[in-house]
Amino acid sequence: MATLPAPRFANTTARYGGVAKTFHWLTALLVLTAFPLGLIANDLPYDTSAALAAKATMFSMHKTVGVMAFAVGLARIAWAFTQPRPALLNAHKPAEARLADLVHWLLYSSLVIVPLSGWLGHAASSGFAPIWWPFGQTLPFVPQSDAVAAFFGAWHWVFTKVLGLSVILHIAGAIKHHVIDKDATLRRMLPGVCELPQDLQSVLLTRGPLLAAAAIWAVALTGGTIMGLLQSDAAAPAPELAAVQSEWVVQDGALSITVQQLGTAVTGQFADWTADITFDPDANPLGQVAVTIAIASLSLGGVTPQALEPEFFNAAAFQTATFSGPIIADGDAYAVDGTLILVGQSLPVRLPFTLELAGDRATATGQVTLDRRDFGMGPSYPDESGVGFSVVVDMTLTAQRASQ
Repeated sequence: MATLPAPRFANTTARYGGVAKTFHWLTALLVLTAFPLGLIANDLPYDTSAALAAKATMFSMHKTVGVMAFAVGLARIAWAFTQPRPALLNAHKPAEARLADLVHWLLYSSLVIVPLSGWLGHAASSGFAPIWWPFGQTLPFVPQSDAVAAFFGAWHWVFTKVLGLSVILHIAGAIKHHVIDKDATLRRMLPGVCELPQDLQSVLLTRGPLLAAAAIWAVALTGGTIMGLLQSDAAAPAPELAAVQSEWVVQDGALSITVQQLGTAVTGQFADWTADITFDPDANPLGQVAVTIAIASLSLGGVTPQALEPEFFNAAAFQTATFSGPIIADGDAYAVDGTLILVGQSLPVRLPFTLELAGDRATATGQVTLDRRDFGMGPSYPDESGVGFSVVVDMTLTAQRASQ
C-alpha cells in the first residue's frame, strides 16, 4: 500500500481533487435535501391560511434548493469532463465496474433533467411558492400555460424516480465497497489522504454503460412525454357549453380573474364561456347581455385545483356561473347593470366597460372587482394573509353583428 500526496484541486489518475470532492458532497447535500422537502410539501394540507403559508414555504424551499442543485450539477459535470478519471479499485470485477458506470451516467443526466424540468414547470405556472431569488419566476420562451406546466411536471415526476433509484444504487455501492470489500472507494472521496493500492488500473471506458443509460433515458423520456401530453390535454378542457344565438357574435375575447395568494397576484382565465348580446345605441336600455361561464374551464396557474374545490368555486356542485342584465350609459362609457349568480349566490354587479364601434364590429373592455366573501368563498381563510378578499375580473371581447 502507498500513501500518495493528495492533489489540492485537480484530479489525478489515482485520486479525486478538492474541487471534485466539494462538488460531490455539495450535490449530495442538495439532492438529499430537495427530496424530503418535495415529499413533505406534497403531503401538507392547505385548508387554512396558516397551512397554505406553510405548504407554500416548503415548496419554495424545495424549488430554491432544486435550482441550486441544477447549477451545482452543471458545474460538477463540466468539471468532471475536464479532469482525468481516477483509476478503479475494482477493475478486476468488470461487471461491477460497468454497473457503477451506468449508475453514474444516470446520476449525471438526472441531476440536470430533474431540476430543469421542475424549473420549466414552475416558470410555466403563475402563482404559488416562488423561487427565493431576485431573478424573477419566468423563463424566456416558456409560455405561462397550465398545459406546458403539466407537461414538464410529468417529466419531473418520471425523472425523480430515475434519480432516486440512481442515488439509492450509488449509496448501496459505496456501502458495499466500504463494508464488504473494505477498499478505499468511499474513503478516497472523503477529505484528507488515504492509502491506495499501488497496482491501480486505469479506467477502461466502454460504450456499454452509456448505451444502457441511453436506453433508460429513452424509456423515461417517452413515458414522461406521453404522461405530459395526456396531462396537457386534461389541463386544457375542451369547450362544453352550447353555442348561443346572438345579435352580436363574439369573434375573440378573454375572461380572466386575478386573485392574491400569499401577497402575490395570480391571474387565470375561463376557457369556456358564451355571451348573448344585443345592442342598439338609440334604444333604452341600450341592449342586454347574458353570459354563461363553465367554471371547470378555469386555469389559475399553480392554484387551479385549489380554486375549483368546494372551498372556493365548488365546480363539482356549481358547474356554471351566469351574469345578465341591461346595458346602460355610464358617463362617457357604458355598463352592464346585471346580476351575477356564482356558487349558488345571487348578487347585483355593475360591470363598467368601454366600447369602440366600427360599423358592424365592436370591441369592448371592462373590469370589476368582487369580494370573495360576498359569495361565501374561502371561509377557512378569514383574513388576507393566505388568500386576498378581492377578485379582479377583466373582460375583453371583439364581436361582429350577425347577418340579418
